[in-house]
Amino acid sequence: MKSDVIVVNSQGNGFTTALETAKNTAKYEGLSKKSSLHVQLITEEMLSLASIVTGADSVSFWIEKEGDKFAFHLSAKTVMNQEKKAELLASATSRKNEAAKSFLGKLRDAFENAMLADPDHSEDIPEDVMGDLANHEISDTEYDGYERSVLCRLADEIKVGIRGGMVDMTVLKKME
Repeated sequence: MKSDVIVVNSQGNGFTTALETAKNTAKYEGLSKKSSLHVQLITEEMLSLASIVTGADSVSFWIEKEGDKFAFHLSAKTVMNQEKKAELLASATSRKNEAAKSFLGKLRDAFENAMLADPDHSEDIPEDVMGDLANHEISDTEYDGYERSVLCRLADEIKVGIRGGMVDMTVLKKME
């Protein structure tokens, strides 16, 4: 099962439609009241996170179900910078860029990181070009902020893929 793809813009158009889609998906799948609430909360949190972190003018959102697992997808085109990329990857369960799995993907990611680095702060540019943000250490205080979010608490897994200015986020949740 795959829901319709809903476009939500920065003015909030489409937000209500996305929430209705989440409610209807839960109803169609016969989920318990608790699981239905989780579907709605994950949807709301993802869309809120997208507008705050990516700053994109619009995002595409849809829900897929396979077996007892739900995948909540969000895709956005944005102007990427090092700070935004680090924030997005910090919200991923693995803290790794899912779009940089292959050798060429890691190489591309390393070059993108170097291009995003502040030229006035050369110490921000990694000496090892093959390094990527997946190895970037995040302070405990910074990570605790993400850990407290509703999305991180509800999700079984959060995957973030960044390629250029394209951000893809998938939240996986097993429903009862």
